[in-house]
Amino acid sequence: MTGRTAAVIGVGFGDEGKGLATDYLCAGFDNATVIRHNGGAQAGHTVIFGDRRFVFHQLSSGSFRHADTYWAQTFMPDLYKLEAELSDFKEVSEYMPVIYADPDTCPTFLDDILINMALEKSRGEKRHGSCGMGINEAALRICAGFGLTIQFIKTCDASRLYNELLRIRKEYVACRLESLGLKRNELGEYGELLDSKTVLFNFAEQMAQNACYVNVVNNCEDYFARQDRVIFEGAQGLLLDSENKEYAPHVTASRTGLANPVSLCKKYGLKLDLIVYVMRSYVTRHGAGPLPHECEKATLGNISEDLTNRENEWQGKLRYGRYESPASLASRILTDVDGCDAEVALFITHLNETNGSIRFSSGDMAANQLSSHPSFLERVKKSFLSDSPTQAFSDNH
Repeated sequence: MTGRTAAVIGVGFGDEGKGLATDYLCAGFDNATVIRHNGGAQAGHTVIFGDRRFVFHQLSSGSFRHADTYWAQTFMPDLYKLEAELSDFKEVSEYMPVIYADPDTCPTFLDDILINMALEKSRGEKRHGSCGMGINEAALRICAGFGLTIQFIKTCDASRLYNELLRIRKEYVACRLESLGLKRNELGEYGELLDSKTVLFNFAEQMAQNACYVNVVNNCEDYFARQDRVIFEGAQGLLLDSENKEYAPHVTASRTGLANPVSLCKKYGLKLDLIVYVMRSYVTRHGAGPLPHECEKATLGNISEDLTNRENEWQGKLRYGRYESPASLASRILTDVDGCDAEVALFITHLNETNGSIRFSSGDMAANQLSSHPSFLERVKKSFLSDSPTQAFSDNH
């Protein structure tokens, strides 16, 4: 595999197979680290490793390969849920992953989630497509100066952390609710939870306890210099980037493309060697918002039931569509990679469901021909083709 440092990026609305790509890129390395750099615990990256299946939320999708997890400052973990994910993974794999973090990484907390859920529910049919995990609310709170870092939380017992969360609830949350036009006494169970000190203390207690699983890295350059392979594992996809005006407000609160990896490489003393853009052989979107060329999944091929993206209260059913054209897809990728001299590759999944073809509204194309299309020739030199949603690869040069 070319290079030491790689970035894995989804080209669409998420759910492309980034976990699968990350797992594949970790193969053969005894000392690898995967950097989670955007979003938070809302991610659901599925990896099947032999007869074992796991959906990764905050842990690295390279964990089956014993790759460490590193939380960048731009990642917003959910410490409350961390122990459950670690325990579930250990039960599946008999291995406990190691987690490292930038000292300035700021987790989400209870009130972010409650405000997120209350606000999204109040929008009714005009929902933005949030999955109710508090990412946008956490980003706004941190930006307003009310972030609590991993380094600080690790110094706290439950009582001290509770007092800090209570202070934020008084100084920030009340103002945030007012700015949204939300009144606690009209929010039902969400309002009750936002008033409950007992629930807040229990949340703080679990956060403080789970912080012990995270190792703070104060000298990041030294840490990454010791790694044989470093992979930036992105969440969501390019069409959900916070700066994507075309699909606003149905986007995420974080940068989903190269912006974070490029910036973090400078901070960590790394050189980005390989950028892997991941796509299904068709388009999916789980949540509200536009989906160009949307269609019934039966028209795309023999599409399997998606066991990860289940219908739920916040995102509804998984939706399906076609890509517009090879040219438009290439333009999206080339815009993101502009100014970066790293090698660029495609990683195409779910090809077993479409007989090896990519579904375009302008006409289907064999996956092994996409990288040689005139629109891609300028930058894309390699394709990784997956004959299933989870396994079995071939390299197409």
